[in-house]
Order: sequence, then structure tokens, then C-alpha cells
Amino acid sequence: MEYFKKILRFAKPYRKYGFLNIFFNILYALFSALSFAALIPMLDVLFKPEKKILVEPVYEGMGQLKDYLQDYINYRVNAYSGDDEMKGLVLVIGLVLILFLLKNFFNYLAMYFITFLRNGVLKDIRNKMYAKIVDLPISYYSEKRKGDVIARITSDVLEIQHSFLSILELIVREPLTILFTIVIMFGISTKLTLFVFIFIPIAGMIISRIGKSLKKKSDRVQREQGEFLSIVEETLGGLRVIKAFNSESRFYKTFTTSTNRFFHFSNKLLNRQNLASPTGEFLGIMVIGVLLWFGGKMVLIDKTLDASSFIAYMGLAYNILTPAKAISKASFGVKKGNSAAERVLEILETENPIVEKKDAVVKPNFEQGIDIKNVSFKYEDEYVLKKFNLKVPKGQTVALVGQSGSGKSTIANLMTRFYDVNEGEIKIDGIDIRDFSKKSLRNLMGLVTQDSILFNDTVKNNIGLGKEDATEEEIIEAAKIANAHDFISELPQGYNTNIGDSGNKLSGGQKQRLSIARAVLKNPPIMILDEATSALDTESERLVQDALEKMMQNRTSIVIAHRLSTIQNANTIVVLQKGEIVEQGSHTQLMEKDGVYKKLVTMQSF
Repeated sequence: MEYFKKILRFAKPYRKYGFLNIFFNILYALFSALSFAALIPMLDVLFKPEKKILVEPVYEGMGQLKDYLQDYINYRVNAYSGDDEMKGLVLVIGLVLILFLLKNFFNYLAMYFITFLRNGVLKDIRNKMYAKIVDLPISYYSEKRKGDVIARITSDVLEIQHSFLSILELIVREPLTILFTIVIMFGISTKLTLFVFIFIPIAGMIISRIGKSLKKKSDRVQREQGEFLSIVEETLGGLRVIKAFNSESRFYKTFTTSTNRFFHFSNKLLNRQNLASPTGEFLGIMVIGVLLWFGGKMVLIDKTLDASSFIAYMGLAYNILTPAKAISKASFGVKKGNSAAERVLEILETENPIVEKKDAVVKPNFEQGIDIKNVSFKYEDEYVLKKFNLKVPKGQTVALVGQSGSGKSTIANLMTRFYDVNEGEIKIDGIDIRDFSKKSLRNLMGLVTQDSILFNDTVKNNIGLGKEDATEEEIIEAAKIANAHDFISELPQGYNTNIGDSGNKLSGGQKQRLSIARAVLKNPPIMILDEATSALDTESERLVQDALEKMMQNRTSIVIAHRLSTIQNANTIVVLQKGEIVEQGSHTQLMEKDGVYKKLVTMQSF
């Protein structure tokens, strides 16, 4: 129940619907019991015409309430019908029908109001999960598979609605239906009701044994669902490679292996779950059978119970079966929902290691420079940067070069606070970036990466991502600086053209120029370029390089470069090797040194 309590906090904004549901469920439970009790006078009219009550009965206290109500209805029926017994029968039938109508009407109202609570909680959990997914650091997703996260925000949240939140309907309605029914059953026959209570705990024990392994089985099903969703996500992301290497059959085999496991786990889970209903029903009918024997003996032999009361009693006894089955089914739902809630809460309760201070600095402008002091950092066990030091004065361009894995892109990740340093500090205008609010820090920076990350939206919305209130003129101006305006104008709907999933309707060079236009429009004082031209052909590189040079004018830039020809005009070039600086200086100075940098330039010249 621990997870249930945690999920229940999402119901607080909708508690008025919960209270209305409880109110109408109480009325439903009351009228559910009364509708069967009302059968007694109808049966008396039919089967006991000799027992007509012609004088209004006198109320003699709570102890005689059942007899008083029964006699009063009998008196009213006889007073209304006179000598015509059919009139009395019609009146009693009408009373029973009205009671059943009210019972079902209140049931509808109870379900009507709980719908707002259930769907509201579903909406809020999904919103909270999405906010958490966006807030969590990039490092979190290097450990989690995206498909598994998608499974948690879709099917697991839906499972919570089906299992946990359906209990809210049952918490009041079914127990009260049983309670009111038992009160009336006691009113009809205490001896018979006590006899029933011997069998109910036995039935409950048998049903609970069936449900014990449900949580474990449900957990396996939900994990496997995350597994095959991950395979689908990876397949769609790498479809070109899969087709190019004729690997369709290999991925199909991986997917079918996962769905086969899902098939077997689901069968075991559902078969165990499906066992509950017929078992519960059989045990219930068994109780009814024993009641018929014991109650029949009281009517026929002992003469301690009249026939009409016994028939109504049997209806009431059967009236307990439906809510009892619903409660046992709900207990299975709790076990199944437990594993879904556990997976959802695992994300919601994950602590973000990139913590923002309560009194975080909001800095609107950049005035002096960037200072990276004695920074050491590791993703896992091995340090990628070791005692790294670098100063970037305002207005200057600093290029970072070196072999793959030397730590160049790590500096971009640390500058933007996608990760926090293990040792040392990074300062902007003398303030540690950990003291800034994350929004304020990232507002000072523009990022253009090697992979052009675009969204399935229009050109206009992709460029305007960093500035929500951008005018059309500003977007066009940014596109012109990025050398993107000409090709955008040739698109079918110009700036309103949808560029497809990840911008796949565009070439690599066009996608990169849109990324640059997006950074230009944001107009940040610090620009970080992470191998922005390395994946382009020569012509696209020339256009992109020209756009980058226009963009870097009057800005502080950190350029991570693979192609050394693109950074020869940088004020300072820093050469990295295994996370340490081995050379530093201008292009001319480093060429004169005849060291690592010159060797890299010579290798790329061929």
C-alpha cells in the first residue's frame, strides 16, 4: 500500500470529485440493500393474503424496527388496494422498480464524478513524468533505454489508472453495499447470518492465495514491454543502417524473441488473474448452496423463518457476491498496479545530481571571460579530463583540437552544465557556474553540435526554438546569416514547410545551417561549436563555415574542431591528448613548434 499512498497524493486537486463519488456510493449501497429488502412485502402480498394488516402498526423502538417497517408497508399496500389485490401487487412492484432505478442512478453519478478524478490523476502523473524526464541530466539516459522510459509514461501509467484508481471506486461502494446488506440480513435472521460468516473467511483465504504471485508476474510483463519498445525505438532511429547492412532479419529475430517472452509472461499473468473470478463465483455459489440447505431447514422444519423473508434473504446473500468479487479483483489490481507504480515512482523520485541552489544567480549579460580552473572529470571510472586549465577572454575564439576521446566534447558538456565537474571549477565573470540558475547559464550560451538535432515541425518553429516570441523578420534575418534563406525559400511552403522526423527531408548541410540559424536567433554572447562541420561535404562545409564565421563575429567562441582547416583564424588553439593540454598557442606559433598540432595538420593535408 506504500505505492498506493504515494500515487494518491496526485488525487488531492480532484478531491471534490472524490467526495461526490463517496456520497453517491453511500446512496448506491443503501438502495442496493433496500431494493432486495423491499421484495419481502411483495412476496407477502403474493403468498400470504391471509396475513393482511388492516390497522396501522405502532413503532415500539429500534429492536422492533424490521417488523414495524414490514408491517407498515403491508398496511399501506392493503389500504391502497382495498379488495383489489392486483392493485397492491402493482404498488409493491412499482416500489421495487423505483428502488432499483435510484440504486442504478446513484451508481451512474458515482462513476460520473470518479471519472474526472481518475483521468485528472492520469494527466497529472504524465505531466509530472514528462517534466521529470526533461529535467533529469543527460547522464541518466546513458543508463536507461528510451523505450523503457516510453513504456513507463504510457502503459505503466495506464496500468495505475486501471488498477490503483479503480480501487477508489471500490473503497466506499462495495464495503458499504456489503455492510448495509449484512445489517438487513441480521434484521431478517441473526442465526442464518452468523452461519454465513463461517464460510466467508474460508473463501477469502483461497482467493488471496491465488493473488500472491501476481506482482512478480506483472513486473516481468511490464519490464518486457519496455524491452520491445526500446527495440522499436532503436529500429526507427537506425533504419537506414539496418537496411544498408541487410540486418532486417537480425532485428526481427531480436524483436520476436522479446514479444515471445512477453507472450509467455502475459499468459501466466492473465491465467492467474482469470482464475480469480470463476473461483470467487464458485465459492459464492457454494455458500448460497449451504444457505439453501440451512435456511430451508429453518423454513420447512424449524418454522423459525417465513418463506418470503427467506427468498429476500437469498437475494441479499447473492447481493454480497458481486461486491465481494469486485473487492477480490481489486486486490489483484493492487498487486498488478504495485509494480507499475514502482516503475513510475522510480523516475519521479530520482534525484537530479545537477542541483540548482535556492539563491541561484540570474545573470543577464557576459562581461569579462570564462575561466576553467583545475577541472578533472570522469563519466565512470576513468578520468577524461585531468587538471584542465583554460582562460577564454571576452570576444576571443578558442579552438580545442585533438584525437577522438581526448576530452574536447566533455568541455562543452561541462560548460553547459549537462554534467558537473568532479574537481575544480568553471567560472564566468568570476562566478562559479554552479551558482547560476540553469536557465540563466544556458541563456548566455548557444550550442551547435555535430548532429543537427531538429524536430518534426516547420522550419520556422525549428529556428524559433530558442526565442519563443521571435518575429518572422528576425527568423528570416537569422536564416540569412546562416546561409539558409535561399534553400528555405525553395521549399514547398517556405518557412512553413514541415521538415519531417529529425529533419530527414533536408540534407546534412541544410540541417546544420538550420541549427546555426537557431543559435543566431538566440543571439547568445558565448557560442559553443562542437565539431559543427565534421559531417559535411566540401560545398556544404564552405557554406556552413561562412555562416559560422558570420555568427562568431563579436562573440566569445569555444570551437571543438575535427577539421583543422576551419580553426586557423582562432585566437588560441588548445591541443588535447588524453584529457590534458599538450600544446597551446596561435596557428602560426604551433606550426613553428613542430609538435603534435603540426603532425595533425600534416596528416589532414593528404
